[in-house]
This record gives sequence, structure tokens and C-alpha cells, in this order.
Amino acid sequence: MNRIVEQFAALKSKGQKGLVVYIGAGDPHLDATRQLTVAFDQAGVDVVELGVPFSDPLADGLVNQLAAQRGLESGTTPPKVLATVAAIRKESQVPVVLYIYFNLIYKVGMKQFIADAAKAGVDGLLVLDLPPEESENYEALMRDAGLCNIYLIAPTTPDDRIELIAKRASGFIYYVSREGVTGMQQKVSDTIGMMTGKIRSHTTLPIAVGFGVSNPEQAKTVAANSEAVVVGSAIVNQIAANGKSPDLVPKVAAFVKTLANAVKDVNPMNTDLTTAPTMPIQLRAIGEIRVHSAPDR
Repeated sequence: MNRIVEQFAALKSKGQKGLVVYIGAGDPHLDATRQLTVAFDQAGVDVVELGVPFSDPLADGLVNQLAAQRGLESGTTPPKVLATVAAIRKESQVPVVLYIYFNLIYKVGMKQFIADAAKAGVDGLLVLDLPPEESENYEALMRDAGLCNIYLIAPTTPDDRIELIAKRASGFIYYVSREGVTGMQQKVSDTIGMMTGKIRSHTTLPIAVGFGVSNPEQAKTVAANSEAVVVGSAIVNQIAANGKSPDLVPKVAAFVKTLANAVKDVNPMNTDLTTAPTMPIQLRAIGEIRVHSAPDR
């Protein structure tokens, strides 16, 4: 069974919420990526997203754009990221998702890239700019390889597309909790409960909520209306601040552990994961992310 599927099944059986963390692969270098991923597993992280550096990361705010730049400067390439995942597998079985732009897959060839990713120990792909209408062959290849194809749903996604995406996704649904790009925010969106309820009416897949979660308090709030919380820029910011420190891994892992503890502290019996009333949403996002100028999360 796929590690992502197994992890969420285990969380459900234990009555716990999950923590998904994002870091830029190769920031500050790939051995740090390996060490951080293993440390995150030990700190209680349930899924690790590795951002594959790309020159035009349109879905990302400044913090993650700079991480991508540092990754490129450290010589990180898709094959080297896969080699790093293979190295991680010698120490950890934490589920790994590649957060990637389609150009990088297309350059290699979709069938070859998916096969290489599965062989390295990757569990799923989140392709930022590949909408489900153009993903039929991709989804078939992913199924054959045993990988989860993870899709985004945004606050601007219309009802009919929510239904389409929910039926085509596997592993979990990534709900983007606000319009714009990735980045730290002072407060979380007040529409998360309504939107996750709407998504849940179309799928039994776990819903992970991200974009804007910056601290343990926010993580705990978001976990009340989701099966998992995604934190990215706040962790990437910690890596940027400590990238040259010999204590990089323990310092970042300590911060991540506070997030994991906050999420695990949420009691599902006291949260409302029922279907919420729907509201008309008319804007549509390309790739479900409406890209415009926005502050980092």
C-alpha cells in the first residue's frame, strides 16, 4: 500500500490529525534536505513535501521563491532530488511528496519521470500547473506506478470543479485556504470550515489545508476543520535564518515539533468535520491557484 494512504489510515485509527511540512529541496544543500526529512519524521511529521527547484515558481511567494533559488544555486536537479529521496529511504519511511512544476516532468518524459520517482521511493506528486482536464494519461501512469496524484482546490474553485477534482485525486486533497501565492499570514481564513465541508461532500479522501499556516496556534485552529495541516513558508523561513548554522537541523526540527504537538493535540471528537452549506463561488483559478501579488504566508 502507498505510504500516504497508510499514514492517513493510521492517523484515522488513532483519532489524530496529521502534519504535512514543505521544504525546498537543496536548500541549503541536498544533504541538509536528507537530514531534515529524517529529523521531521522523528519530530512527528506525517508527510514531507519536497519542493523541486524551478526557475519560475509562479505558485510561490517570496520565501519559497528564494528557497528555490538557493536550491538551484546549490546545484539541485530533479535526478539529484530523486537520489536524495532514495537516501532518505535508508533511514526513514515517512511519506514523501514532490511539489513540482510540469516543465520539469515534461523535460524528462512523463512516463520516465514517474517510474524514476516510484523507484526512488517517492509516494506522490503535486504538480502545481497540471489541471485534471489535462491529466488523464498522467493519472493512469501514476496509478500503475502506485503513486498518489494530489490536486489542489482553492477558495475560488467552482462547485462543479470541486466535484471533478475530488473524484480524480488520490492520497489526499490539498485545500489552498486563500487566494494568491504561498506565504506566512497573521491569521487563518475564516472560510476553511465551510470549504472543507463542501469538499467533503464529494470525497472520503483526507483534506490537508495549507497556504498561510505560520505557527502552532494557527495549525491547531486549522486542524479543527481538516484531517491534516500543511506548513511550508514558516519552516522555509527557519531554514533561511539558520542555513549556515551547524545547528540547522535540530533548530528547525524543534520548531516543527511544536507544530506537530499542536496538531496532535486536537481532539477529533471536539471538531466539526460534517458537510457545511454551500455558497456560490464564481472565480476560477488556473491550476486552482489564482496567482497575483500577495504577501508571504
